[in-house]
Amino acid sequence: MLGYPEVSSVGIYNAACVIRHGERVANYRKQCLPNYEVFDEKRYFLPGDAPTVFDACGVRVAITICEDLWEAQPSQQVKALGADVMINLNASPYHLGKSMVRCAMVCARALEAGCGIAYVNRVGGQDELVFDGRSMAVNANGTVAFEGPHCESASWLLTYDVTLGQWFRPEESAGVDGVATGRRDAVPEIISPETVEGELYTVLVQGVRDYVNRNGFRGAVLGLSGGIDSALTLCVAVDALGADRVRAVMMPYHHTANESIVLAQGQAERLGVDFSIKPIASVVERFAELLCDDIDPEGHGVTQQNLQARVRGVILMALSNESGDIVLTTGNKSELAVGYSTLYGDMAGGFDPIKDVPKTMVYRLAEYRNQHDEVIPHRVLTRPPTAELAPGQQDSDNLPPYEVLDEILRYYVDGDCGVAEIIEKGFDEQTVLRVAQLVDRNEYKRRQAPIGVRVSQKGFGKDRRYPVTFSWRVRGVVSNDEHH
Repeated sequence: MLGYPEVSSVGIYNAACVIRHGERVANYRKQCLPNYEVFDEKRYFLPGDAPTVFDACGVRVAITICEDLWEAQPSQQVKALGADVMINLNASPYHLGKSMVRCAMVCARALEAGCGIAYVNRVGGQDELVFDGRSMAVNANGTVAFEGPHCESASWLLTYDVTLGQWFRPEESAGVDGVATGRRDAVPEIISPETVEGELYTVLVQGVRDYVNRNGFRGAVLGLSGGIDSALTLCVAVDALGADRVRAVMMPYHHTANESIVLAQGQAERLGVDFSIKPIASVVERFAELLCDDIDPEGHGVTQQNLQARVRGVILMALSNESGDIVLTTGNKSELAVGYSTLYGDMAGGFDPIKDVPKTMVYRLAEYRNQHDEVIPHRVLTRPPTAELAPGQQDSDNLPPYEVLDEILRYYVDGDCGVAEIIEKGFDEQTVLRVAQLVDRNEYKRRQAPIGVRVSQKGFGKDRRYPVTFSWRVRGVVSNDEHH
C-alpha cells in the first residue's frame, strides 16, 4: 500500500494505491482535506468522492488517509460497504497531548465503522513538524490491541481475526471455534512515554536530528551562556547528534558574571563537547567607537545591549560558514512571544529547537534531562534568569514572572482568548494589556526568526498568522507598528 500524489486530467489528488504482484489492484483518493493549523491541503489537492474497499484473500479491506479518520463520513461509508478492516495511512504531526486525543478518535471510529483499524503513522522530522509514530491497532469494539512506540521507527506483524473483530500478535494463535489458545489472552502491548517531559524531550531530539541530518549539515554550533535556555538546547543537540558533532561557544562581555563562564564550561565538560571562550568586549567597543556620533558609548540602553547580542550572532554565523555547522538559536516561546530577543543577534541562526517551548517548560525539561544524567549544573536551574546585557540585569526587570507570563500567553496565543476574557480569569488588567501589546507588536520579529520544532497546537508561524501592519486599539492601549 503506497501513498502518492495522483495526477489526473482535472487536478492532483492525495491518494493511496494497493500493488499486488506488480499490478495496481485498488486506488483511493483522500476525501477530507485539512485546511487548518499547519495544513493547507485544499491549496494543492482535489478531494476524492468515493470510498475504496478491496479484497485481500477473502477479507474486505478499506483504505483511508489521515484526516479521513477525523471526520465521520468516510467511516460511515466503510461500514455501508461491509469492510472487515480499515487501513489508515498517516503523516500526523505531533503536538503536546495529541496522542490521547488521537487514540480516543481512532477507537470511536472503529466502533462507528464496525471493523478493526490499523492506524499507521509516519516517524521523523520535517522542518518544524515532528511525526511521532505511535501507530496502533484497534479492535472492532473500540479497544486498543497494540500501540507502537513514540518517535521510533519499527515494524510489527499482526493478525486480524475477522470473526472476533480483534487483532493478535503472531504468537497468539487463533484457536478453534473462538476458543483462545497460546498467548491469545495476553496483555496488549501498549507503549506510552513515561512523562509529559519525556515525550516532549524526545520530540525535540527527533526534530533537531532530522533537520540537521536531512539538510546536510556537518553538525551544530551554539552560544552557551550559562543560562537555562542554552543549557537545554545543548543537551538536545548532543542527544540528537552526538557530542563530537556539537560545538559550544561562550562569548563574555563586561556584564557577564564569572559564574556564567564557570557554569557554561562545566556543562560542556560534562557533555564532552568542543568548548571555546571568545570575549567580545574589544569588538563591541570598536563598534561603539565607529558609532560614537550616533550612540552613547557609555550607555546601557537597548542599542548597546543589542550591539552585544549582534556581535555574538556574527561570531556564530562566521563559525557556521567556516565549518558547515548549523547555528542553533536558543530562544524559547515566552521570549519570542513578547519580543524579548534581538534581531540579527540571539535570533540569528538556522534552527531553534525550543522555539515553541514556554520558559516554565524549559525548566521542567532541564530537570527531566538531569534525572537521567546530571549534565546541567544545578546552579543553572536555580539562578534568576538574565540576559546579562546590562549591569545587574534580570528578566523580571522587563517581564512579569514567567509563571504568570506563560499562563497569559497560553490563553492569548494558544487559546485565542481576548484580553477581556483573560482579565476575567483573574489576571491583573495592566499586565494582560501589556503582554497582549507586546505579542502583537513583535510579530515582525517572529517573521524573521528561524524555524524550530513545533510542540504545541498553536506554534508561531503557520499556526498563528497575524499581520505585521495593523492599527486597531485594545482596551485603550495602542497596538500597532510603532516599533518601526
